[in-house]
Order: sequence, then structure tokens, then C-alpha cells
Amino acid sequence: MKILVLSFLCCFFFTPSICSVTSKTQLVTEPQHASTPPRGWNSYDSFCWTISEEDFLQSAEIISNRLKPHGYEYVVVDYLWYRRKVEGAYTDSLGFDVIDEWGRVIPDPERWPSSKGGKGFSEVAKKVHSMGLKFGIHVMRGISLQAFNANTPILDTSKGSAYKESGRLWRAKDIGLKERACAWMPHGFMSINTKLEAGRAFLRSLYLQYAEWGVDFVKHDCVFGDDLDIDEITFVSEVLRKLDRPILYSLSPGTSMTPAMAKDVSGLVNMYRITGDDWDTWKDVVSHFDIARDFSTSKMIGAKGLLGRSWPDLDMLPLGWLTDPGSNEGPHRTCNLNLDEQRTQFPYITGTEGSRSKNKVLSQDLAEGSTLGTLALGLTTCKDPKAHGWSSKSLDQDLEQICWEDKLGSKFEEPPCLYKRKPLLASGEEMIYKHQYQGTLHLLASDSMDLCLDASPRRRLTSKDFGGRSFSPCKGDANQMWELSANGSLTNSYSGLCATVDSSEANKVVSNGIRSWIATGRRGEIYLAFFNLNSEKTVISANIADIAKVLPRKNLNGPSCKYREIWSGRFGVTKQSISIAVETHSSTLFVLNCY
Repeated sequence: MKILVLSFLCCFFFTPSICSVTSKTQLVTEPQHASTPPRGWNSYDSFCWTISEEDFLQSAEIISNRLKPHGYEYVVVDYLWYRRKVEGAYTDSLGFDVIDEWGRVIPDPERWPSSKGGKGFSEVAKKVHSMGLKFGIHVMRGISLQAFNANTPILDTSKGSAYKESGRLWRAKDIGLKERACAWMPHGFMSINTKLEAGRAFLRSLYLQYAEWGVDFVKHDCVFGDDLDIDEITFVSEVLRKLDRPILYSLSPGTSMTPAMAKDVSGLVNMYRITGDDWDTWKDVVSHFDIARDFSTSKMIGAKGLLGRSWPDLDMLPLGWLTDPGSNEGPHRTCNLNLDEQRTQFPYITGTEGSRSKNKVLSQDLAEGSTLGTLALGLTTCKDPKAHGWSSKSLDQDLEQICWEDKLGSKFEEPPCLYKRKPLLASGEEMIYKHQYQGTLHLLASDSMDLCLDASPRRRLTSKDFGGRSFSPCKGDANQMWELSANGSLTNSYSGLCATVDSSEANKVVSNGIRSWIATGRRGEIYLAFFNLNSEKTVISANIADIAKVLPRKNLNGPSCKYREIWSGRFGVTKQSISIAVETHSSTLFVLNCY
């Protein structure tokens, strides 16, 4: 059994679920939308896309009866509520969605019978509201490929008729950007051209319809992380800001997310994912610690957001009765995490009600044997100085490379290089994309392989999958189009993000060691958590004097502290330190009252 003492404490506070953060600069008169991190239930982990109206309302009743007293208020239908559940339909199938005459997805009437007669989710929302809860839905980027292929007209909400401009009727194929289809759902949805008023009219018609249905929460997917679509996020935020009733705005997914990237959107939204999908594996749990630490120290938790505040989001707690990722069936198994691992996941994700973040000390990982030197290709905002390290060099008359020339962690490391060539487009595509993507390149792993660098993975990633970019057969889509600028940035045409190289192992998940978390409550209490990521039982200790360094406003010099450990019920009084043996992959949560 290991014995470890924390010589200083991690000021680790990350709460996409439960907390309250105060700010002296916040005016009392400002709207307080999402004043605390939203709490609720989402259907995805239990039902994937197959949930019905009956299942959803039964689940909502459970939330209302059992979790609403603890602050849980949202119930959210996750994706593909518009897909017909018939043979051949699955998560990326084409032609099975229910759309209206304006190309907008509407609930499948077989699974959602109250939607018949053009009612959409209105009846479901009314029933959810009658339970004292708020109703949310999942939506995808842009417009569906099914609507694009049907070339449906666009609704002008100001006139209640088809959108016309410059003497002609505008349709789905005028606004859809097929080359910017969602990387992990290419048969599902694509971006739209928000520079066109017709494109903006389509988006406006979507979100005004959601408001008419009584929607309180929108989870907007395939627009963030590797799939960033800042233009669509910005316009949707504008539409929501002007509504008569508030709709909480959440972004997904969060693969490759960094605080620098999140700063571009935090003021436009109320929640934004900072991880891939979280499932019930220990690797998913442990992968969250570093990213949560980075966002805690970036002072973005509870920052100004859309009509209130915004919160980083570590995804859902995969507890209870579950299904599998991408499954065509509902709940059929229990959580794979053991009780200790579930306890470890819960405190660091949910935090403690009424607590305030402390961001002065980084997490201390006491693991040994870490190594440096692995090069990782990642994405970042193009405003980041780290993005400006690329240059081009000729190998011969016909062959060129783009190489990372910025400082590497070791002088012995070879700079990573990619082979470049012009995108290979079909004749029709070349005419369509010639102007828009002029100057872009395909980047190949070698001069002999027809595999091109993807900005966003071709499959949906879970939290444990993070790391590096992928290569796939070269195509004519924006996900594989890159542009080298004179300032040394390498910009992707799909997300607008820039490639960067990290020579440290900052992106490598450290799966052992210990972590800690500290926060203060409204009544002056102190919350202290220890997390044992090791594969063996470990004794973890912390000195009261070190807690005082982290919480300088607390007068902890010399007082006694009463403590109570939440999980075990253990209690006592201490003046010098707290010490406890923590089981493998387990955690402890202390409440301290010092006097």
C-alpha cells in the first residue's frame, strides 16, 4: 500500500452539474440565465437514438420524483428523434428521417405520437413542464443531407412563405455546404452558408420552431471541438438572444478542446463540451482529470455567457441502466464501473452545491516514470501563437513538404513533416470549389500512400480515444483541405482551426497517481476530495497549513477543524492534518468546519 502526502493541494474545481459561483463584477440587473451549472437527464446513454415518447415521459417522471428535489431540472431527448425506427435505419443511415416541407426535421410520429398534426414536441413539452421540469432536445449542425437531396424550399418566418431574394426562390441546395458534412455523420448533416441571408433564414426558422414547441434547452452537436462551426454558433446565439423566452444553449462534442479554443465561444453559449463522449470505462473517467484541471485554472468556469453564464461540460454520468454507443437498442445492461469508480467520477464532475472555485494551485500528480518526447499533432484556435510553426520546403521539382519548424522538446527530435498536393476533385467539384477552396492542399503521411490528413475523426470519439489526428483515403471534402499562411499557420477548411504540434506528453492521459480538489461553501465550510488513480490502495494525507495556503481568506492558522467524510461517515477533529487510506480507483470527500 502506498503512503502519499500532499505537500500542497490541487485547487481543482470543475462543475458542469452542481455549483454556484459568485462575481463581484456581475451587475444584479443582468440576466442570470444558467446562473449555476445546469443539471438534468439525457436519454443517450440509456437509449442511444431509439427512445419513444412513452419511455421518455416515464423517465421524466422518475427525474421529477427523485432528482428534482436535488436540483435536477432538465430532461433532454438526444439525437435522431426524427429518424424512423425501421429496418435499415441506424445512426448514419440516409433517407429515414421525417422532415417537413421546409426541410426541417420533425419528430417521428410513430415513436412520438403526440407530434401528429404538426404539433412537433409541443405536447411533450407541456407534460414535462407540468412535472416542474424543463424540456430539451438534441440538434445537429446545419441542414440534413436528406433535405439537401430533396432540395426543399426555405421558410421565410417573417412572411410565413417560401424565402425569395433577387427575384428567385431559394432552396436547400443553395445554402448547403456538402463538402462540410459532419465528419462522423457524413450521411446525416452538413454546414450551411451563413453568409447568405437564405442560409440565415433557414437557421432562424429552426430555432423559432423549437421555441414554439416549448423547448428550454438545445444541445447543438457537430459544431464544436474538432467540428467547430463558429459562424453557425454565432448566428444561433443571436437568434436565441432575441427570443421572448430563454433557451439554454449547449455545444457538443468537445474532442481536442483547450481553454484557448473555448474562449472563442464561451460568451455565446451556456454550456460547451470539453471532452469526447463519456462512457462507463475507467479510461474515460481518468481521462477527464487533466482537462478539468486546465479549465479550472483558466478561470472560465461560470464566465459570462448567453444571457447569463457559461460552463465547461464534462459530458454525462454514465450510471444506472445503459445501452452501448451507436446501438439500435435501449437499456440492456448495468454500469461497468464498480462502486468505487462511480464515486470517483461523481465528485469531480458534479462538485458541491454552493461551492466556489479556487484556482491558485495546479493539480499535483505524484506518479513516477513519466517520459517526454512523443510528438502529437493537434488543433487549436488560429489566434494561438502555438499555431504559427509551419513552413514549406521543396524536396525536388515535383515534391514538397510542410514541416513543423517551431521549437521541439528535444534537439534530437525530428520535426514532423507532411507531403502536400492539390486536392483531387472530380470535374464538377472542381468548378464548384475552385473559388472557395483555392490555395488549399491535401496533406499526406507519405509520398506513396493515398491517405490524407483529417482535421476531425471519421467516427465519434469517446474521452479515452483522444490523441493525434487520423489519416483516411483522400476525398474532396473540407475536412481534408488545409491552407498554409505566410505567418506559418496551417488552417483547416472544415473547422477553421489550425494544426499544431506538441512535443511534450501534455495530451497523454496519466492513468495513475493521486489528485485532489478543494472548494468552499456558502456557510463557510470547506470541501476536500482525494482521488486515488493508482492500481493499489493508497494512504493520502494533507496538512491543514497547506489548505490555509490555498484558501488565504480563511483563518486556518491554529484552529481546530471538525471533519466528516461523506462516503464512509467517518468524523473527527484535527489541528494538523487529515489522512485516509483510499481504495484503488476510489475517492473520499471531506466536509470541514474550522473554528
